Amino acid sequence: MSLGPVVAERQQLRSNAASTAALAFAFGAVALWATNALVGKTLLATHPVSHVQLLQFCGAALVFAAIRLASTSPSPLVGEGGSARSAETDEGCSSEVRRRRSLEHPSSDLASRGHVLPQGEKGRTPVAAYAVGFIGLVGTMVLQYIAFASMPVIEANLVAYTWPLMVAAVIIVIGNPKRPLLLGLTAALGFAGVALVISGGRAHAWFEGSLVGYCAAFGSALCMAFYSIAVGRLAVPPDRLLLPSALIGVALTFAWCLHDGAAGLGGSDLLLGLYLGAGPMGLGYYFWSRALSLDHGGRLAVVAYLTPIASTLLLALSGETMSMTAIAGAVLVIGSCIAVGIERPEA
Repeated sequence: MSLGPVVAERQQLRSNAASTAALAFAFGAVALWATNALVGKTLLATHPVSHVQLLQFCGAALVFAAIRLASTSPSPLVGEGGSARSAETDEGCSSEVRRRRSLEHPSSDLASRGHVLPQGEKGRTPVAAYAVGFIGLVGTMVLQYIAFASMPVIEANLVAYTWPLMVAAVIIVIGNPKRPLLLGLTAALGFAGVALVISGGRAHAWFEGSLVGYCAAFGSALCMAFYSIAVGRLAVPPDRLLLPSALIGVALTFAWCLHDGAAGLGGSDLLLGLYLGAGPMGLGYYFWSRALSLDHGGRLAVVAYLTPIASTLLLALSGETMSMTAIAGAVLVIGSCIAVGIERPEA
């Protein structure tokens, strides 16, 4: 009796379970990220960027350390040897799924081309992988908060969340999308929307905030775009990348605080700062990294692009205002993100 249908059914069930888990992780990340700009704006009104960032990285380091400890603890449900055999079986099945996917859809997504970085020796994480975590976590968050402090938060938030459009641009350049002209036009409209957001600020003038703020917002988007492309192609668990990056962030922001001078933080501000680290930065990054590692077909794009919608809505409800020109730009940015998200799974 052939076991082919049984194996295929099991693989399909595993694929469905992975897709469901990826979707759940992605929605969790978006829900946490949506609160980042609002809570950050509240703290930056009374505290310098360095203090807010130190609290963030401390909270994130605690979360990543807890996740790391949990992932290295032996499971009570699996006996000795059983865990290794299960891991080998899962690895074999995953390899077979990746092999079949690469044969059937060789250019459907960037992830189908294999790992972008070397895996290194068994049990060791390559330095290049740590660089991915550092750029994705420290680069994205530090530049984003410099932007928040240097320009209207609602505008900085929209510019920083153009990273999905940057990912789309990468796909156009090195990928093989089915409709490259449509994808390119959609991304171009999104960047035109960013220009309207910048030029249509409250004073109807270009660069109402500082030039440093706008450059920092774009830099933050570039870092997150790079991380989103690279992390899904690494054969390294996210906690191995994020914990060292968070600890480096703690050290760097502590030195930054020493330069700016120490200042007292009230109980509520302390809790808000630690929430930014444990929530949007800690669990948000971990959830997103897990989602990307489970999603090999680019199906999470639409979910990720809900972040600028939710975060902009929360900022608007908190009292942030934009001119009609900036609102038109915001509609273009958000609409382009959604359109790119719908197009990518078909690419």
